Amino acid sequence: MQRHQHQLDNGLTIIGEHHDSARSLAAGFFVKTGARDETSAISGVSHFLEHMMFKGTNRRTPEDVNREFDEMGARYNAFTSEENTVYYGNVLPRFQQRLLDLLSDMMRPALRDEDFDLEKNVILEEIAMYQDRPQFVVFDLARETYFDGHPLGASVLGSQASIRDLQREQMHEYFSRRYAANNLTLVLTGNYDWDEAVQQAQTLCGNWNTADSPREISEPQPQPRVRVQRNDKFNRAHIALMAPGFAMQDARRYAAAVACEAIGAGDGSRLYWALVHPGIAEAAQIGHDAGDGAGALYGYLLADPSRAQEALDVLRGEVAKACADGLSEPEVERAKRRLASNTVLGAETPMGRLTSVGMDWVYRREQKSADDSLQLLLDVTPGQVNEILSAKPFERAAVVALGPLDKLN
Repeated sequence: MQRHQHQLDNGLTIIGEHHDSARSLAAGFFVKTGARDETSAISGVSHFLEHMMFKGTNRRTPEDVNREFDEMGARYNAFTSEENTVYYGNVLPRFQQRLLDLLSDMMRPALRDEDFDLEKNVILEEIAMYQDRPQFVVFDLARETYFDGHPLGASVLGSQASIRDLQREQMHEYFSRRYAANNLTLVLTGNYDWDEAVQQAQTLCGNWNTADSPREISEPQPQPRVRVQRNDKFNRAHIALMAPGFAMQDARRYAAAVACEAIGAGDGSRLYWALVHPGIAEAAQIGHDAGDGAGALYGYLLADPSRAQEALDVLRGEVAKACADGLSEPEVERAKRRLASNTVLGAETPMGRLTSVGMDWVYRREQKSADDSLQLLLDVTPGQVNEILSAKPFERAAVVALGPLDKLN
């Protein structure tokens, strides 16, 4: 395995993790922008813009973009989160030059008025569709409640009103700032030609603009309260919890992941045996979500409305017991092995490595191999896990319930 790094004069960084034995390559542009970088007036613009990037350029029509991906036999897509927007493709090595040409061209879209107007209707339909997905809605409400005015509480999709009111000129101004060369990273993994990639990036991307693209990094203040939103179109109670966690820059995120795996992830967890196995809840889990400068522990319950309070009480009790008594060494080791298996299995292909390599750079400006990351996980000790739990973070959790119920304590 070889690591590569290069920066163009305009600030665009290119990084790579090369594997001679790989049979494919993956490449993607990582844009450090998402819902947290928007104002309320343009809420949802990052996700809307992701759609627009597939609507053609001055060199390609929308049909050309999709056809060329298909002609390469590419696995390709994009996603937008609270903090990042990523565009990627996975191809055979002989298509490297063609893939980079297409992805680079997409990063400078036409943003035509007619495409903007048509895609706005698609986004509005998507927002309406997600309103029928209770798990999505309850976590959107949980972030809004827990972060309460902090940028991390912003919705990725935005609202019907913010998308309706959004103007093409507002999107273009946002694009010019957030998609500046110095706010992008081009990432390659697998069996690629590094010298050819750098030369091609210089030719295709060397004239891209630079801009000041700051991100507000402030400490969120937890809002530990209970919020119930009645919705009778759902026949189950969906309950989300959010509590203080750790940032992507904080090494304790590994111990937090292990703690959550042991307590509330998978069929062998404490929450499974306390809630799912006896039929009190249909689903019960906790996890950890690390972000830029801040992170959050989260929980989720799915239960019959008549048993919602009971399920929440049991979850709180199990988490409180784990925090008070700590986790045993065998529990911690089992959790580490499960997480390690997921890490190894995900790292076996260039496509599986692309996001990890890109996010390591975006968040911490570091390049780590899969073995490096695996060792950091395996080095977690029961003492580190129990130190995190001893702070009793879920005592400061915001709890949001959605479904046919009016009250929750």
